[in-house]
Amino acid sequence: MHLNAALGSWLVRRAIILMGVFAMFLPMPHAAEPKDAKEKGKPNRLLKESSPYLLQHAYNPVDWFAWGPEAFEKAKKEKKIIFLSIGYSSCHWCHVMEKESFDNKDVADFMNKNFVCIKVDREERPDIDDIYMNALHAMGARGGWPMSMFLTPDGKPIVGGTYWPREDRVIEGQTVNGFKTILGKILEVWKEKPKEVEAQAAEYAEQTNESMSRLVRVNPIVVLDRSLAKGAAEAMSEQIDPTHGGIGRRENKF
Repeated sequence: MHLNAALGSWLVRRAIILMGVFAMFLPMPHAAEPKDAKEKGKPNRLLKESSPYLLQHAYNPVDWFAWGPEAFEKAKKEKKIIFLSIGYSSCHWCHVMEKESFDNKDVADFMNKNFVCIKVDREERPDIDDIYMNALHAMGARGGWPMSMFLTPDGKPIVGGTYWPREDRVIEGQTVNGFKTILGKILEVWKEKPKEVEAQAAEYAEQTNESMSRLVRVNPIVVLDRSLAKGAAEAMSEQIDPTHGGIGRRENKF
C-alpha cells in the first residue's frame, strides 16, 4: 500500500477512508469488560456529563471534551486538529475501540499532546451526528459507528472513517494502517501541508452543506454550534398545522 507516497499528493484521505471498509472484515474482538472502580484512575471532563455514553468514557486517559465552544477555542488557540469520536452506549465497536485505543496510555498521551479530542453521544446530539455522517459520505466513505473524524480547528471535516484497530494489520496481503499510524500520518500532513488540508476540508464542508440543503435549510458547516440544527427546526415548524396538528400543506420553501 503506497500511503507514504500518497502523503505528498494529498491522497492520504483516500487511503485512510479505506480503513472503514477493511474494518468490516476484521475478526470480532471481545467486547470491553467493565472496569473495576479501583482501576478507573483519574476522571476526565466527561464525568460532569449526563449522557450514559459519555460517562462510559469518563475514566479514559484521553483528555476528552464534550461538544462545545471550549474544545474549539482550544483547538484554534493551539492550532491543533480536532479528533471527533461519535458513538452510543450500546455500540459494540465503540467499546472495542475504547478498549484498544482510548484506554491505552501511549495512544492517549499522543492524542492529548497533538489533538483536541471530542466525544459525542449520537443519541444526545443527532444533529452533530447527521452533519458529519453526511461529510463522511461526501468523502466517498461508508458510515457507521463509532464515527471517527478529523476536523480543522474550526470544525471542517478533513478525513474520517469508522472503527480503526489500534495496530497495523495485514489484510488480503496488504498492510492496513491502524489508529496509531493514522494519528501520526494526519499530524504529519497537517504540519507539512496545512493550507492544502484546509482547502480540502473547505471542499468537503461545501459538499456537506449542499447535500444537507437538499433536505432542509441549514447554516454553513463552519458555524459549528447548536445553530446547526436551527434550520431544520425552523423548516419543520413552518409546516406544522397549529389547529389540527401534524404537518400542514403549506408552501414548500426549500
